Amino acid sequence: MRIARFTHDNEIHYGTVHGEPGRETLRYLTGDPLYVGVQELDRTVAVSEARLLAPVIPRSKIVCVGRNYAEHAQEMGNDVPTKPLLFFKPNTAVSGPGDPVTLPVWTEEVSYEAELAVVIGRMCKDVPVERVPEVVFGYTAANDLTARDAQRTDGQWARAKGFDGACPLGPWVETDLDTSALSVRSTVNGELKQDGSTGDMIFDVPTLVSYVSEAFTLLPGDVILTGTPAGVGTVDEGDRLSVQIEGIGELETVLRR
Repeated sequence: MRIARFTHDNEIHYGTVHGEPGRETLRYLTGDPLYVGVQELDRTVAVSEARLLAPVIPRSKIVCVGRNYAEHAQEMGNDVPTKPLLFFKPNTAVSGPGDPVTLPVWTEEVSYEAELAVVIGRMCKDVPVERVPEVVFGYTAANDLTARDAQRTDGQWARAKGFDGACPLGPWVETDLDTSALSVRSTVNGELKQDGSTGDMIFDVPTLVSYVSEAFTLLPGDVILTGTPAGVGTVDEGDRLSVQIEGIGELETVLRR
């Protein structure tokens, strides 16, 4: 099931997504499915007549995983981690499908990172690997935008990874997905830049969710970004970025200054 968050007639709604690519329709839900479940109404609208929003705004946190693909760690000149490397993005970093992202004036070196994102569906702590499916609401696409110059000079990654708009999410949440070997791709202005698979992750999704839950209590709507494959590069004003995750769809972002 695909679940979207959208605006229509100047109001924010949730809906299930139906139909073929390019011809999808949204069936309205009674409210936020994270809290009231999936209750469909007898009301629909075409996706083309609505505006898709980030499918979730994390209530408390976005937990990101660094260097979770060996080739990406190597291209950045880093060792492959022996345990998941975690950092945060604030929820103010979230932007939605097609939203323009304003690049900060203090950076001249922003790069893209296509990632599979996990959306948590229930409050949980210390989740065993075998029970991770019970706490996952679904999955969406993410772009971990990064100010590389600030990442190098700051020591901590908060500014480099957490600026406004640095976490595009979308276009919707897919609730039923086998994450063992999904294609993860990115393009810049239509040119393929990243072409990886979640099968190449150092730590798979169940391992990551379990590990993160050992450190932090996870709440409904929290998001975990699972790392990016090799092929990252710098972008600038006017560039159009696209993240494509197999089984989910395409997330587009345009950059401006």
